[in-house]
Amino acid sequence: MTPASVETPSGKGSGDENFPVGSWLLPAALRPDVATYYAFARAIDDIADNPALAPDDKIDRLKRFDAALQSAGNDAPGLEKAARLRETLARRGITTARGSDLVAAFTQDAVKLRYTDWEDLLGYCRLSADPVGRFLLDLHGEDPGGYPASDALCTSLQILNHLQDCQDDYHALDRVYLPLDWLTAEGLEVTVLDAKASPPGLRRVIDLCLDGVDALLIKAQRLPGQLRSSRLAMESAVIVKLALRLSRRLRRGDPLAERVALSKADFLFAGLGGAAGVQVQRLFAAPQIAGQSG
Repeated sequence: MTPASVETPSGKGSGDENFPVGSWLLPAALRPDVATYYAFARAIDDIADNPALAPDDKIDRLKRFDAALQSAGNDAPGLEKAARLRETLARRGITTARGSDLVAAFTQDAVKLRYTDWEDLLGYCRLSADPVGRFLLDLHGEDPGGYPASDALCTSLQILNHLQDCQDDYHALDRVYLPLDWLTAEGLEVTVLDAKASPPGLRRVIDLCLDGVDALLIKAQRLPGQLRSSRLAMESAVIVKLALRLSRRLRRGDPLAERVALSKADFLFAGLGGAAGVQVQRLFAAPQIAGQSG
């Protein structure tokens, strides 16, 4: 491996994501830092998801990224995105765990292909998804008290993505993020994901996952009201609404038979509703706060 070939770009970008990445709702001064974080996450995700790489090769590349994230002494050609994130985190006073946890998740992806139960899956999401929300809260100087609601939102987004891509993940990478105990209870093997449509048992497993997602989204809906930044609150409210819409679509649709995804109209209505909801909430909260302080 030559130093410059550590990355294995897939060609994916922020436009390929289900949910907004560094949208215009966030403060303009912080968007470059969000882009730096996304570039790092995209680079290591592409390594973990590259079907042409052996597990040991993936782990070696990911370790290089993590080492460069931790220390300038480990900088090398091909690791510039890790170096830029290290500098950004240091400048903002944010722990490198926000990047290292992602590396740990994608290292796990290189070798762990099955999840025994719901708790096992949630453990993966704690590394693969929750650091993203925590990074955004840290970047905005928000209270860590917002972490639980943020974690609930990020985990729900991750699981929704797994459900959308359950067949593709199985075919391309032999990864199955559906809890094995739920599949077993329905008398199913992972080979059910080869089907052209979900049989009733798999439909019940998907709905169980969506039940878990919806429970998480109840907690996540508290997040916008916990944030000081009105812009981050609006972004969070929009994403919560998008997640709720995608959950409903997955209830009605079959990810084995079709691509179940959000439409442009979903983004429009969620954007308008989420942003407006936060503005109204803060408008009514302001007189109450003024009255209490008077």
